[in-house]
Amino acid sequence: MKKLLVAFAAVAAFSAHAADTLTVAATPVPHAEILEFVKPALAKEGVDLKVKVFTDYIQPNVQVAEKRLDANFFQHQPYLDEFNKAKGTNLVSVAGVHLEPLGAYSSKHKKLEDLPGGANVVIPNDATNGGRALLLLAKAGLIKLKDSNNILSTVKDITENTKDLKIRELEAATIPRVLTQVDLALINTNYALEAKLDPAKDALIIEGSDSPYVNILVARPDDKDSDAMKKLVAALHSPEVKAFILEKYKGAVVPAF
Repeated sequence: MKKLLVAFAAVAAFSAHAADTLTVAATPVPHAEILEFVKPALAKEGVDLKVKVFTDYIQPNVQVAEKRLDANFFQHQPYLDEFNKAKGTNLVSVAGVHLEPLGAYSSKHKKLEDLPGGANVVIPNDATNGGRALLLLAKAGLIKLKDSNNILSTVKDITENTKDLKIRELEAATIPRVLTQVDLALINTNYALEAKLDPAKDALIIEGSDSPYVNILVARPDDKDSDAMKKLVAALHSPEVKAFILEKYKGAVVPAF
C-alpha cells in the first residue's frame, strides 16, 4: 500500500507539473527575449515557461489554434483579426505588452527627400502590416490613399504617387535581406532589430506613440484565463519587464502597460 501511495503521489506531482507548463511561440526579437527574461520569475510561481522561436507570422497562430502550443507572442490586434477572418480561427488577445514602431529604412539614401523618381520600395505582404506601411508612407507625404485611416489599405488604394514609387510586397521576415537592393524598405521592428538596425537612429520615418499596433499575448478562448496564463500576464506587466524593455531596446520597443 505504501508503494502504491508513493507511486500515486509521483503521478500527481507529474500531472501538477505538466499543468503548470506553458509553451509559448515567439519571434526572436524582442518577444522571445522578453519571455526568457520572465522565466525565472514564473518558475518561482510554479510555471515552467517554454519558449518556442519562430521566424514567420503564420505557424505561431496555426499551432496555437491546433492546440500544439498554449499561446503566442508576436503580433498586434489588427493582424490577429485579419488572421482569424482569413483562417476561420477564434484566437483571442490575452494582454497587450509593447509597441514596436514600424519604420522605413534605406542603405542608399540619408533622408526621404533623396528618394529618386521610380524608387524601389518594399513593404510587408500581409494585409495588416502592408496597410500599416502604406499609411506610414502616406503620413510622410510620399503617397496619397483613398482613406488615410484604413489600416487594410492596399497598393490599389493609392490615389497619388508623385514620385512614381515602385512598391513591391514581400514576406516581412525577408525584407531586411533586400535592404541593400532597394531604395526604401518598410521593416517591422522585430526584424529590424534582428538585422542589427537601430530603429531610433536608422529609420528615416517611424510610427509615433499613437500607433494602434500594440503587440499582444494570444491564446485560445478556453485557455486565456488559466492560472498559468494569468501568472504570465502578471510577469509581463511587471515593473521589472518595463525597466528591461526601456533599458535593452532604447526606445525601439515601447512598453504598452
